[in-house]
Amino acid sequence: MTAFDVIDNSPVTKFHRKLLIACCGGPFLDGYIISLIGVALIGFANDIPSNTVEAGLIGAASVVGMFFGATIFGALTDRIGREKMYALDLAVLVIACALSAFVDAAWQLIVLRFIIGLAIGADYPIATSLLTEFTPSKRRGFMIGLSGLAWTVGAMFAFLVSYIVVSFSGGYGQWRALLFSGAVVGIIVVLLRRGIPESPRWLAGKGRIDEAEKVMKLVYGNHVTLDVADITADTRHRSFLGDLASLTRGGYLKRTIMCGTLYSTQIIPQNVLYTFGGIILVAAGIHGSSAETLGQLLIAALFAVGILPALRLIETWGRRPMTVFPFALMSLAMIALGIWQNAPSWFVVAGFAFYALVSGGPSVLEWIYPNELFPTEVRATAVGVAVACSRIGAAIGIYLTPIGITTIGLNGTLFIGAAITVIGFLVCAAWAPETKGRTLAEAASIGSPRGSRDERAVAGSKGAS
Repeated sequence: MTAFDVIDNSPVTKFHRKLLIACCGGPFLDGYIISLIGVALIGFANDIPSNTVEAGLIGAASVVGMFFGATIFGALTDRIGREKMYALDLAVLVIACALSAFVDAAWQLIVLRFIIGLAIGADYPIATSLLTEFTPSKRRGFMIGLSGLAWTVGAMFAFLVSYIVVSFSGGYGQWRALLFSGAVVGIIVVLLRRGIPESPRWLAGKGRIDEAEKVMKLVYGNHVTLDVADITADTRHRSFLGDLASLTRGGYLKRTIMCGTLYSTQIIPQNVLYTFGGIILVAAGIHGSSAETLGQLLIAALFAVGILPALRLIETWGRRPMTVFPFALMSLAMIALGIWQNAPSWFVVAGFAFYALVSGGPSVLEWIYPNELFPTEVRATAVGVAVACSRIGAAIGIYLTPIGITTIGLNGTLFIGAAITVIGFLVCAAWAPETKGRTLAEAASIGSPRGSRDERAVAGSKGAS
């Protein structure tokens, strides 16, 4: 038994609930800001002339920024700590959102959207690593999985706010207010994050034992004494601190590929549906002046509904089955949509609805797995790499979808989506492990299924020598 068992076996406390809300604020803000730009751009284009290249760059800038933000700041977080980056990244985001309301040229909005993407990309590994390292084992999957739900709720909130603003103002002229609203939401999240301490696991891994013990006393109310065994039980790669190369060594290479593939193959079709849901429904024969908005709201709502049962099942049924089985069903839905040429509109809607509802497992496990499968020294780095992989795929998918619908038709485009989903199924079926109920040390261990104490003790003696 180690001192970190105090964390792993702790009941959920007021501190955990505050930390959960504060950490989920980042994904909520991401979903809100990313989804809001689609509506704001309509008013922006009416007031500030921009060509098609500039319009495309405005849409893509945040995705590109997230790639660099997740990769660079994920590794940096493993080196300098979670707490230092925790509020700083969102402070940058708040400033960029506020400045977006005062732009008078397309290039200015492109730059600011890139900065916003940097901040959002940085927050994924920062916030989820901190949440993971404080959360009890029995509730870890549920609490981390709520991050995925928070993103979807943020997207739905963006569509709701946009609808209200457009309805009451009679048009899209209040696009500056919409962009500025991201700063308001960001300030609320920053305030919620005040008083959150540094991760004791990270402090211990850096040799700052006294500080780690003080944090555990503050949070859990009882004094613990950390020794070498406690530190090395949860940190097995002390020579690779924060090193990206450590994610490609030994068994961690398979885990890195699996996490990147899981995140990418789930997020590519999802982002396409969020971005072009209305266009796809129109291409399928569903017409009407509100088709696009209705499609976006419907898809966002169904993705949110699908996550709710998944949050429970990942803790009862397990991580692995809630990854593999839903991917199989998602693949079948996409294949069916691709096969049926000129399918009636009800079938298209039903197919997308089914896809969204069964995707809850992968939607939450893309957040859980990168945090559980890697040791403390490279946890934020691993999350950053997974996010970066997903953003490359999302950017390509968003760019190619309208081209695909025009050139190879809706069915051909859906077949490509099916192929992407099948790849996710095959990779996860081969390499997705089960981590339900395991401590972080056991989940991150390479070797025996549960990461034996003896194995970790050997790793610890090597790290101490």
